[in-house]
Amino acid sequence: MNATLLSCFSGVGGLDLGLEAAGFVTVGCLEIDPDARRALTANRPNWSLLEPSDVVSAGARLRPNDLGMRKHELTLIAGGPPCQPFSKAALWASPKKGITDIRGTAVGGMLALVDSFLPAVVMMENVAGFLSGEHNAGPMINEAFASINATHSTAYAPAHWVVDAADYGVPQHRRRSILLAFRDGYVQPAVLPTTHARDHRTAWDALGDYSPQPLPPAVGKYADLLGCVPEGSNYQYLTAQGAGQDRELFGYRTRFWSFLLKLAKDRPAWTLPASPGPSTGPFHWDNRPLAASERMLLQGFPPEWDLACGERIGIRLAGNATPPPLGEAIGTYVSAVLAGDGGGKSVIEAPTLATRPREGAPPPAATPAPLPQRWAALVGPREAHPGPGEGPGTHRVGPQQD
Repeated sequence: MNATLLSCFSGVGGLDLGLEAAGFVTVGCLEIDPDARRALTANRPNWSLLEPSDVVSAGARLRPNDLGMRKHELTLIAGGPPCQPFSKAALWASPKKGITDIRGTAVGGMLALVDSFLPAVVMMENVAGFLSGEHNAGPMINEAFASINATHSTAYAPAHWVVDAADYGVPQHRRRSILLAFRDGYVQPAVLPTTHARDHRTAWDALGDYSPQPLPPAVGKYADLLGCVPEGSNYQYLTAQGAGQDRELFGYRTRFWSFLLKLAKDRPAWTLPASPGPSTGPFHWDNRPLAASERMLLQGFPPEWDLACGERIGIRLAGNATPPPLGEAIGTYVSAVLAGDGGGKSVIEAPTLATRPREGAPPPAATPAPLPQRWAALVGPREAHPGPGEGPGTHRVGPQQD
């Protein structure tokens, strides 16, 4: 009998694609975003887009018989609830809402589906702060599972880990929180095994000399500084701690880490944002923004996966996606546990979605360009950030410095 999957917050199908590669058959997708729904239909027309499409409404109305099954028959409910309430940026927002954010309440809709279907396994994927920090979702999730267990005599025992997607063959450092709960109370290992921790895929492996058309242009006030920053560096190169006083345009640690951040060919990409500003990286080593298609490759999607939308929307969809190789790796772990062979405790199979041919050694990095004249005239001493808790924003809420 096939392992079945009910997908929540499906997005453009990253987690579903990974679980499909691990042997799961998607019986339905819950996704409210019309752009993401178009992408799902374009790539997997056999995946049923369920109504109501939002998880909160589905949690109140969707029942096993609506999908032609009984309680306990579904193998897996999986999804990545909206991450914004739990993201690093949200931790600096005011007020700190977390699970009380209206988007955070979507977690409750997913747990209502668990109560209705009683699947063999529940999987949640989210940002690292999803289950840690102030106003995280952990207490609410644990309380919901305790209630489900008391009502249905199940033994769900949620466990979670924070993992780096790069350790599972994704050519991008992306810290994610993974929660698993088995209906039979299977005890999870303290550390989730990895597959590529010593063999990271690089940005060059993913992109090589691929050149999307048209090439996205660099725009904004600081666009002409990109060529002055070396690969793998950011604005800090243009501080006293970087190139030195002859290129000092910014104070050390006075900007976001992603400001003028550029990919290094020989390393995984940094985390891709869903709504980057004109100076927000990572940027391509050719001194331009990354196209949506390049972002999908850095997320570990196959080249043929079609976003079925324009560039601006595509960047958002790509940035919100779950890396498919990560989904496949966790899916193989779940399958091993369900098979009863114990293999999931110590070994996770390398994702097949991470086995595309590597691009070989990358060409050498370009030498940073001289400062444009308009910037050269502004070089001079700048004050560095004085340190944690000491900056001018200490008593006002704002983004974290790095």
